[in-house]
Amino acid sequence: MRQKNILKLTAATFAIIGAGVILFNTAAEVSLAANDGRIETIPTSYQVPESSEVALPLYVEKEEEKEQKEEKSGKETVNYTVCLDSLNTGTPTDTDLMMEEAAETGAGYLKNIYGLDLDGAYVYMSYYSGTETFPRPFWSADVLFQKEQTPESTRWNYMIDAMTGELFDVCYSRQLDVNVSLGYDAALEKEYGVYAELARKKTEECKLIDSPVDRVEYGGQGYSANDPTIQMNVIGGNGEIVSMSFSRYDQTFLGFISDTSRKITESALEHLGWSD
Repeated sequence: MRQKNILKLTAATFAIIGAGVILFNTAAEVSLAANDGRIETIPTSYQVPESSEVALPLYVEKEEEKEQKEEKSGKETVNYTVCLDSLNTGTPTDTDLMMEEAAETGAGYLKNIYGLDLDGAYVYMSYYSGTETFPRPFWSADVLFQKEQTPESTRWNYMIDAMTGELFDVCYSRQLDVNVSLGYDAALEKEYGVYAELARKKTEECKLIDSPVDRVEYGGQGYSANDPTIQMNVIGGNGEIVSMSFSRYDQTFLGFISDTSRKITESALEHLGWSD
């Protein structure tokens, strides 16, 4: 029963992380230009005029000034554009992180987990006061290296707690330039050792749980766009569980669901009567 519940939680929560992609699939005919008036563009390293176009720097810092700021803050300045997603309908409260703060927090997670440098990226933020299957306020982001958001775009998505910035989920999605089978691979139910080792290594390298890894279990299979996936559940010695996703095509790490996220979703599903 426990394994069955974990599979349900994995499917439900990965569906939540992919909400941005799903929204673009269902609203692909809607032009972003039609929503320009609702987009607030805020680059992280300079101020911009009120405009629907992606803003250019009004002032370019001298290299020595930039280095001085970085030295004082103890972190590197990264130039990326942050804006509210055109489909956003939520409004953060006074106790929630500001959009820019949430984006900066998310950038740190992407750097730690994927080694991703966001210089030149576009970060489209959305605020949610909670959903039926995830009743906790959160910020989500759709991160791309192109202005236009399309279902086929290579992107990184993440969800963080709206107040604390704790990471709930993160994922990487892409469109493969080759045709591969998305079908179920029965052999992987027993021969998943290579993915178990990848999951263990990623968990330890990024410190995704607070205890040593106890074991790694098979979690299921699926696909994202045209990329076949496999899910692995990493269980810590203190009972923490993180669910990780890898590509069955080339073993690329795609994303993970945190233990906190799992518990929130588990509680919600039990309340809805979906946990049986």
